[in-house]
Amino acid sequence: MLPVAQNSIKRIPLSRLLSPWEIARHLCQHGPLIQQVTKRDLLARYRGSYLGILGSLVRPITMFAVYAVVFSFIFKSKLGNTPHESKLDFALALFCGLIVYDFVAECIARGPMLVISNPNYVTKVVFPLEILCVSAVGAALAQLTISLIPLLGGLLVAHGAIPLTAFLLPVILLPLILICLGACWFLASLGVFVRDINTIVPVFLTIMMFASAIFYSLSKVPPEFLPLFLLNPLAVAVDQARNAVLWGIAPSWPRYLLMLAIGVVTLLGGYAFFMRTKRAFADVI
Repeated sequence: MLPVAQNSIKRIPLSRLLSPWEIARHLCQHGPLIQQVTKRDLLARYRGSYLGILGSLVRPITMFAVYAVVFSFIFKSKLGNTPHESKLDFALALFCGLIVYDFVAECIARGPMLVISNPNYVTKVVFPLEILCVSAVGAALAQLTISLIPLLGGLLVAHGAIPLTAFLLPVILLPLILICLGACWFLASLGVFVRDINTIVPVFLTIMMFASAIFYSLSKVPPEFLPLFLLNPLAVAVDQARNAVLWGIAPSWPRYLLMLAIGVVTLLGGYAFFMRTKRAFADVI
């Protein structure tokens, strides 16, 4: 006899759902299971692939090559961060932005399908469904880490060294990781009840690509629109990541702290929404 499904879960007080320490404690309890699910996710990506882990570099490098040719050689675009910016510098900056964008896009695109694509976890066994989002973000982070290899290699070719500020990249990306995890929880739950969300997400991701300073610098945004762009966590993360990795410029810490606060709020809100609604998953699926 299988355990009772998710609708038998006890209602958790809201104060616990909104406590970062309780969330961290809860996820740490399922640490081995999170590692197992993440490992399974990563292995499934490369199963049957002749290139193996190198296959994960095909998409970002292909997109990088296409955008670099179009924007560097046809449109002759420049970021304008340095007076002697070369086409290679712009290409590397573009690649850096695409890597960060791909991480966010993967988390958001997978979010709505995480629960409904695993109905057995919902209807037949007691399973901590919230870890599916953690493993999805973890797998996306692994992809981002792999994509950094050609970026850092290109940086060595172009400038002969990697700035020390590049080691701040995990810190710079922390707010974005928190936002992606919170958004993934929210979308995973919403996707159970509103199946049309899958048609909206691709449109949103396209808009987000062009509104996140990937193909241009925030310094080129008109002053009247700049406050709106500075509230976009992805645009800020892309700008700060490029500055740190490519040009040795430390992050703007006040701006970073604002993004970190947005990340914490998004994380807590997404987790609370998911945990409060998952009791009804079995009834819908």
